[in-house]
Amino acid sequence: MNELTAILESIPVDPLTGSIAVPIYQTSTYRQEAPGVNKGFDYTRTNNPTRKILENVIAALEGGKNGLAFASGLAAIDCVVKLLETGDEVLAVDDIYGGAFRLFTTVYNKFGITIKFVDTTDPENVRKAITPKTKLIWLESPTNPLLKVSDIKKITDIAKKHNILVCVDNTFATPIFQKPLKLGADIVLHSATKYLGGHTDVLAGLLVTDSDELGEKLKYIQNATGGVLAPFDSWLIIRSIETLKIRVEQHAANAQKVAEFLETRPEIKKLYYPGLKSHPNYEVAKKQQKLPGSIVSFSLKEDTEESAIKFVTSTKIFKLAESLGGAKSLLCHPATMTHKSIPRERRLLGGVSDSLIRLSVGLEDAEDQIKDLEQALNALNNSAPVNKSVPLEIYV
Repeated sequence: MNELTAILESIPVDPLTGSIAVPIYQTSTYRQEAPGVNKGFDYTRTNNPTRKILENVIAALEGGKNGLAFASGLAAIDCVVKLLETGDEVLAVDDIYGGAFRLFTTVYNKFGITIKFVDTTDPENVRKAITPKTKLIWLESPTNPLLKVSDIKKITDIAKKHNILVCVDNTFATPIFQKPLKLGADIVLHSATKYLGGHTDVLAGLLVTDSDELGEKLKYIQNATGGVLAPFDSWLIIRSIETLKIRVEQHAANAQKVAEFLETRPEIKKLYYPGLKSHPNYEVAKKQQKLPGSIVSFSLKEDTEESAIKFVTSTKIFKLAESLGGAKSLLCHPATMTHKSIPRERRLLGGVSDSLIRLSVGLEDAEDQIKDLEQALNALNNSAPVNKSVPLEIYV
């Protein structure tokens, strides 16, 4: 069966009314025939028909058995970390999302869970970093914002020898381009706010596992802590998944053109896009991803925060905003936005420079996107002042 057909067929027709669209069960509780006797639902924190359909759909997309939907990507991350105990250690990709960095280092660190950052693009670094305390390997592939790609299969093979769980944040690749469970991962995570939602109108997080035992543990934590996705928000994600394949393929086609254009510009110091042969992880990305995705990052030759701010306030089609993965093109300055919670020394060590800019290439015409970037790059060469009205103290 064609993949798009399979996606659409995974979303059921309502058996009660024949409704093609999934109903929104906007209810907090359910009538029981007798105490403990119900139709599989008793309280919406525990289970909800609309959310359950989403959880089944994402499990099917990732090739797993158990899906779980949360109120945000960070709520999903929090659920995974709660599998650990005091004294456990996490090996995490060094180019980690700022929100995950904050959660690991300022929330769970005080409960005795330690984190060690590793350049996971070399599996040997992971093997050498493992200790008897290591219980979880945390991967983003591609990473945010430097688009590093890790060989998931090689790392999961190492982890299995030491009985260590591997969780892969698959937000950037989506289940259309990459399926980490098939590469040996134990858990797959999505910030569904991004491509799965696709319209910058909903906040959500998803987990998938192929293990019934692990699925039960995660479900218990989800119910016990309560960070679940609301019925209406679940419906929004279901609606968007119907067009996921078409959207992300067009996103990626546009991003390839944008990256190839940026590769020709003298203002660019470093360009990060796994669809370019110049990318150090190009071969690994080609092996495990169907397409390289639609995030393009670059640093400027004039490697200053001021130059970056001048660029990100000069674009018109690319809107300066948090987040990514929506129909409209966005850009951000990680040092003062998405990764501001990471100390500058740690951020620079990970490669996130003061001038780094992250593009989320949207669905507008690629030629229009390129013209917009071209005029913003040209603006760097004039003496116009930086827009000082841009708020830089953003807590995300």
